[in-house]
Amino acid sequence: MSELEFSTCDFCDAHKSDESGRLRWLPAGLRSYGGLSRFAGPVRTVKCFEDNSLVKAAVESPGEGRVLVVDGAGSLRRALLGGQLAMAAAHHGWAGLLIHGCVRDLAELAQAQVGILALGHVPMPTDRKGQGQAEVALQIQGVHIRPGDWLYADADGVVLCDQPLHAP
Repeated sequence: MSELEFSTCDFCDAHKSDESGRLRWLPAGLRSYGGLSRFAGPVRTVKCFEDNSLVKAAVESPGEGRVLVVDGAGSLRRALLGGQLAMAAAHHGWAGLLIHGCVRDLAELAQAQVGILALGHVPMPTDRKGQGQAEVALQIQGVHIRPGDWLYADADGVVLCDQPLHAP
């Protein structure tokens, strides 16, 4: 099975009786903005609030097929990712980005060959003040996400696990 031959619904069906907490899923509410609608990979994390300094640093570094999960505290006031950073993420080999906050430059995001999920979009950029934390455990919409978890995203949703999942 190639990495992109998966279904989040199939993962949930196969693990619905597992009460270990290893399989987690994000509630509805994320919208797809990137050129790829399906992506998967090991997680790296950034926690920031209306400052995308660490997002920029991450996407300008080698992605190696990973997924950057950004906890922007759900802010809908400023965009943590725009067209230039999305193109940088694609160029540097990131599989996808999940932004618990907003994005901007929608036409450019749609052209970037990377998966992008976010709560919404707004035209206002962030200020870069060098604030935030990288490679920390996050809690987004009540779901724990840790660096090194595996994230799978498709049109049906987002599933996370502490190890790679295989098609049932």
